[in-house]
Amino acid sequence: MAGSDTTAQASADRSAPDTVKILIAGGFGVGKTTMVGSVSEIAPLRTEEPLTMAGLDVDDLDGVEEKRATTVAMDFGRITVSDDLVLYLFGTPGQQRFWFMWNDLALGALGAVVLVDVRRPKSSFAAIDFFERRNIPFVIAVNGFHGEHPYPVEDIRESLTLPESVPVLLCDARERESSRDVLIALIDRLIAQAAPAG
Repeated sequence: MAGSDTTAQASADRSAPDTVKILIAGGFGVGKTTMVGSVSEIAPLRTEEPLTMAGLDVDDLDGVEEKRATTVAMDFGRITVSDDLVLYLFGTPGQQRFWFMWNDLALGALGAVVLVDVRRPKSSFAAIDFFERRNIPFVIAVNGFHGEHPYPVEDIRESLTLPESVPVLLCDARERESSRDVLIALIDRLIAQAAPAG
């Protein structure tokens, strides 16, 4: 009898971790696929297709002329933050013609990371608007291309007209630790918002 009690207690102690769905969003070419790939503990699922001549009149490649592929549905990855918390990451497509996917991807999402390229800040306005309209908490992650961050956080906040409540972080989407820190900042925001007032 005592043995079965011990087994039941051990089973209860090993309960499944909480899982949280997080979106990684932003404009075309800001580094969403890179971020999911850098931080995921599993081989990420990617739905990339080559850019072709047929898309030249549709896709805006200004500032990202070197891109050769684009996400057409989503990226997917997973990261275990602690024994009791696992994040499922869904990278959204960045091109306007695939934005119809965002509503489906947002179902059940508790929060989002909006990646920003300061060379093309307007490319992230649609993502910011999307999450503000749906009251989905988000953080801004300014991706430092070539490791450079030429503007201070407060200048970026002002240019994006963000309230103080939205964290703005500098990151390098290629680096696991940097991407992980952005996700932890988002989780901190979600916990703070869920805490009872007072």
